[in-house]
Amino acid sequence: MKCGLLGRKLGHSYSPQIHSYLGEYSYSLFEKEPEEIEAFLSSGDFDAINVTIPYKKDVIPFCHTLTDCARRMGAVNTIVRRSDGTLLGHNTDYFGFTYMVRRSGLDPAGKKALVLGSGGASNTAVITLKDMGANVVVISHRENTPENIRLHRDARILVNATPVGMYPNNGISPVDLSLLPNLEGVLDMIYNPARTKLLLDAEARGIVAENGLWMLVAQAKEASELFMDKPLPDGLILSIHKSLSMQMENIALIGMPGCGKSHIGRLLAEYLGKEFVDADQIVEEIAARPIPRIFQDSGEPGFRALETEALSRLGKRSGLVIATGGGCVTQAANYPLLRQNSKLVWIHRDIAQLPTDGRPLSEAGKLEAIYETRRPLYSAFADFVVSNDTTPEDAAKRIFEALSKGE
Repeated sequence: MKCGLLGRKLGHSYSPQIHSYLGEYSYSLFEKEPEEIEAFLSSGDFDAINVTIPYKKDVIPFCHTLTDCARRMGAVNTIVRRSDGTLLGHNTDYFGFTYMVRRSGLDPAGKKALVLGSGGASNTAVITLKDMGANVVVISHRENTPENIRLHRDARILVNATPVGMYPNNGISPVDLSLLPNLEGVLDMIYNPARTKLLLDAEARGIVAENGLWMLVAQAKEASELFMDKPLPDGLILSIHKSLSMQMENIALIGMPGCGKSHIGRLLAEYLGKEFVDADQIVEEIAARPIPRIFQDSGEPGFRALETEALSRLGKRSGLVIATGGGCVTQAANYPLLRQNSKLVWIHRDIAQLPTDGRPLSEAGKLEAIYETRRPLYSAFADFVVSNDTTPEDAAKRIFEALSKGE
């Protein structure tokens, strides 16, 4: 059985990997220009395909039959070639977004929900939320412009259906959440980065924050059911989501200078099959000189600025194990840079075991004072703590076990 994804630019698609978990069929990427669509749909070598932007509406005229869902959504993202050669068009985004909402634990019934954007993703959210009983208001440059968002302080749910904050334009939010004091949760259809600035702002307020990976996996599961004409258990969504999250997620190691971050990081990268990167090495590459020389020339403020630049670059990437500098936690701006794609692990080591040679700040003889200042910062940054008072191998194994359990 030959399946795949139809789109214009598909270089970073996760669909082949997702579908490899779902069924025993080949899954190819079909990059086509607009003028190639008709010929491909008429005589292309496929049994079933998914369709992504910009062709979800363009393929409709070539579908002999549309499901009720596709007709309501006004878009098709799944096509199956039937035995008579005709094409059936369906839309699995509805199921995907429904699953995302339910997974978040939010109940839209009777609540005001704001949907940012006016494109196809927005339409999916609007129709789904209305079906779930929400009072939906679309915020876009076409209607209810963003400048008027302060008129909706009573909104309980916010959905971002725009690309604002998506890689590579990380760190941008489409709305100031302080204007929406009654929010219960934020759903962002973006999944790269894992935590957009919008989701980080929601986390900081202690409210529900979910990205679009649940939607991506859930809609693929329903598409696979159509491909194979058989039901699949919803449990597959959970297992695939966990596998993808672990693959995409960075592991950022924080802790005092000399606590073993680099050694542990290299071991952990081998266990996880990820690339290891030492942030201090990136700092030296940016500055074109070693760290002691940076401190000599520019002092600690100059070093910290370079360190933040290095973490900005690394934080956008996925699938890394990152050993950070011991003082990165002293700059609040570094937290979102790391948190957007990373699980943060504090490597704790007894202060008496910390070396000081070649470390500009530790050499100053103020190690204990530095530790007491940084200890609450490490705690605030970290998702969990692992001791390195035995061996680096033991610490790396315990981190690996914690990650495997989903901690």
